Amino acid sequence: MKIATFNINGIKARLPALLDWLKQADPDVALLQEIKSLDENFPRQPIEDLGYNVETHGQKAFNGVAILSKRPIEDVTRGLPGDDEDEQARWIEATISGDKGAIRVCGLYLPNGNPAPGPKYDYKLSWMERLMARAETLLAAEEPALMAGDYNVIAEADDAHYPEKWREDALMLPETRAAWRRVVNLGFTNALRALHPEPMTYSFWDYQAGAWQKNDGILIDHILLTPQAADRLIASGVDKSVRAREKPSDHVPAWCELGV
Repeated sequence: MKIATFNINGIKARLPALLDWLKQADPDVALLQEIKSLDENFPRQPIEDLGYNVETHGQKAFNGVAILSKRPIEDVTRGLPGDDEDEQARWIEATISGDKGAIRVCGLYLPNGNPAPGPKYDYKLSWMERLMARAETLLAAEEPALMAGDYNVIAEADDAHYPEKWREDALMLPETRAAWRRVVNLGFTNALRALHPEPMTYSFWDYQAGAWQKNDGILIDHILLTPQAADRLIASGVDKSVRAREKPSDHVPAWCELGV
């Protein structure tokens, strides 16, 4: 089963690019972030016409996550547990059955946190605490599961072309990286880095200052696997060429293939 994560930066603006990628990459499951659309306004039909089932957790003009799957999407839940007052649409999860068993897929759009310090950064860190609690529950189930999406975390210096530019940014502050490590060290495998430890593997290039042309990128889109999913990891990668297409997102898809 090929599972991908893709921050599309607005479904309305990026629908043609999304459809082109789906036709070419042919993922079994795609987890989308920043759809920036209410559920009722999401353009389901052209995606369903490609053979995908669609589940969304939308929000007007901001955030929003979705699951696209060629297989039935079961037991869908929306919203990261731990704060009933959090109205931001940043988490969706479901169970998807493959030929060799089922996997719990969690799609996430972790808060950016800038400017830091400040309330937006406080929200980022509190969201990561809730993420850790959910991660512990997933691990306790001892079943194949993954958490994939735009983490807005530059985990290592090699994850940025110019790491010095990001030292004071919420994506790379010590507290952010420490919160990331606490989650990963529970027992997760980073699907991309497990097979691609080399530097200059990026998933985001800003629209400004010729970042794409200079390869001034960062890696902030990650797929974390429980041990039961990691045991089935076959391949992983990023679809870098998508960034060079017409009207692209500033992110590119990251993906993994699992024997599920």
